[in-house]
Amino acid sequence: MGQHNAAANITAHHVDARRTARIGAVAAIYAALTLCALLFLGSLAWGPVQFRVSEAACVLALFTADAVPGLALGCAIANLANIALSGTGMLGMLDVVFGSLATALGAWFTWRNRRRPALALMGPVLANALIVPLYLPLMLQGIGFYTIPFTSIAIDGAYPAMYVFGLIATGVGEAVVMYVLGLPLARALSKTSLPRQLGSDGPTQG
Repeated sequence: MGQHNAAANITAHHVDARRTARIGAVAAIYAALTLCALLFLGSLAWGPVQFRVSEAACVLALFTADAVPGLALGCAIANLANIALSGTGMLGMLDVVFGSLATALGAWFTWRNRRRPALALMGPVLANALIVPLYLPLMLQGIGFYTIPFTSIAIDGAYPAMYVFGLIATGVGEAVVMYVLGLPLARALSKTSLPRQLGSDGPTQG
C-alpha cells in the first residue's frame, strides 16, 4: 500500500510539473509576442483600434486546458510591461486586471468549444469586444488620447460613443487576428506533433 501511495504521489508531482511547464511556456509565448506587437505596432496593439497579433496564440487553448491560465498570465505580464511603455501609469492596471480577465474568458470558451474551432475562436473576439471597451476609454482619456484613428473626430469625454466605437473596433480587430491568423495557425498546428505532446483532446480537422 505504501509503495502504491508513493508511486501515486510521484505520478501526481510529475503531472503537476508538466502542467506548470505548459502554463509557463504558453505565458512566455503570449507575453513575448505581445511585447513585440507593443514595440513595433504601438497604439495598434493597445489603442482604440487594436490588432494585437499575439492574440492568435489563443488557439493554443484548442489543444490544452493549461493554455487558459497560461494565456491569462502572459497577458497580465505583457500589460504590466505596457504600463512603462505607453505611459498609462496606474490606469494601466485596468488593462492588467480586466484585459487579463477578457483573455482568460475567451480562452476558456475556446477550450470548451475546441471540437468546433471556427466557433471556439469566437470566444476571444466576444470577450475582448465586450470587456476591453469598458475600461479602455478611461485609460486613453488619462493620457489625452481618444480621437478616432485616421480621422480628426474626437469623442473624448463621450463615454457611450467611446464604448460603442471600442466594441466595434476591438471586435473587428480581434476577429481579423483570430480568423486570418489564428485559424490557419490552429490547422497547421493540428498537423504537427504538438497535440500529442500536450496530451490533447483538441480540435478536429476542418
